[in-house]
Order: sequence, then structure tokens, then C-alpha cells
Amino acid sequence: MRQVKSMRVLYLHGWHSVPGGIKPQSLESRGLEVIQPALDDDDWDLALRQATDAWKQSQPDLLVGSSRGGSIALHLPAPNLPRVLLCPGWRRFGGFAVLPERSLILHSQKDDVVPFDDSVELLQRSGRAREQLLEVGSDHRLGDPQSLDTLHWACRVLLEDGWREVVAGDPLQPSKDANGLCQSEGDYICQHCGEQIVTVIDVSQGGHQQYVEDCPVCCVPNLLRVAIDSDGTVHVEAELEQDLR
Repeated sequence: MRQVKSMRVLYLHGWHSVPGGIKPQSLESRGLEVIQPALDDDDWDLALRQATDAWKQSQPDLLVGSSRGGSIALHLPAPNLPRVLLCPGWRRFGGFAVLPERSLILHSQKDDVVPFDDSVELLQRSGRAREQLLEVGSDHRLGDPQSLDTLHWACRVLLEDGWREVVAGDPLQPSKDANGLCQSEGDYICQHCGEQIVTVIDVSQGGHQQYVEDCPVCCVPNLLRVAIDSDGTVHVEAELEQDLR
């Protein structure tokens, strides 16, 4: 069983959408605490106030906004709050606002609702790096498994030093396996039976992880400390969980 550090996310839904969609559900299923205020569809100023109130009340670690919610996230008066924007509809809703430095955008080249080039322009006008725009998915919804994996990875990496490596153009974004999962492999020596164990690493959890895993040979739990270099190299150290009690 993996024990992942809890993180609070403020999720802002899109136009004519409601809280509880597939993207916030996916984040919740991965152990994140997701706050989802209902935003007014017809009154931009009211929706922005509702989002601002939710931010002040919840004090989140991260902001995620989808489509119109991405534009609301862009205009939220919290410049130091890291954010992930999903196909942000800033041209139609709210107009231009400078993208904060600690931000990533996910957008599909095949988006037929919000043009991909809108996100390119947003980066250019904000003076941000092109690497902060991640091309993913096959439509505006970004509800496919690969997009959901990338969303979770983006949330994690923004809270770690690794996000600067993304901006610098280093290949930190996790590669996907045949099923679209953000996975890699590492190995460690079980501290009880001495066997060398190969384990699957969920790269989307970030470059520094700590969790407990039962040895598949002797079934004794090991505490694993995982570090992932910017080139994707995985390092795993193990110690017996019982030694920490």
C-alpha cells in the first residue's frame, strides 16, 4: 500500500459543467483532497468571486481550472499559487491575464472548442516558456487515461523542484507505457529476506516518493524511498517498516 503526501486542490469546472466530473474524480481517486465550488455560468464576475471565496476559505496547495474555469483560475488574485490550466478559454471568457510563473497548461492539438494556439499565445504574451504547454489528449474534454495521468503528474511536479526542469526543457515529463500509464521500474534489496525486488514506480507521484510495499517473496513490508532524476533514472532505497516503530 502506497502512502502519498496529501495535497489540497481547488478545482474550477468549465462552462455548463458541474462539480464532480471525471477530472476531479480522478484526482480524488489518487488520494488528493479536491475542493469543487459551483461556479455561476452566466455571470463572470460572480463566478470569479465564488472562486476567490473558495480559495480564501480552503487555502489550497494548488489550483486547477478547466476551460472557462481555466480562465477564472488565470484571473484569480493569487499570483503565488501554482496552477494547472486545462484548455483555458481565456479569449472567450475574461480576456487576457498574465500566466503566473509556476504554471503548466494541458491542451490537445485536436481541441475543437478552444484552439490550441490560444494557449501558445497565452504563453507568449505572458513571457513564459513553451515547455509549460503540454500537448495531450484527443479533444477538449481531456478525459482519457493519458490526459488524467498527465494531469496528476502536473499537479505533483508543480509542488516539487522538478517543475523548473520542465520549464528548462529537460525530459522530466513521464513517458507512458502501452496502456498510457506513467510508470517506470526500480529495484531494491528487501531488508528482511535479502532478495532483489523489481518494483513498478508511478512516476506521476513526483520525483521524490515514500511509501510502504510488501516484499513479494517474504511478504514483510519495506519502507521505500524513491528518487527520480531529471533523465528518468530511478533510485530506490529500502528499510524495514518495523524498524521505524
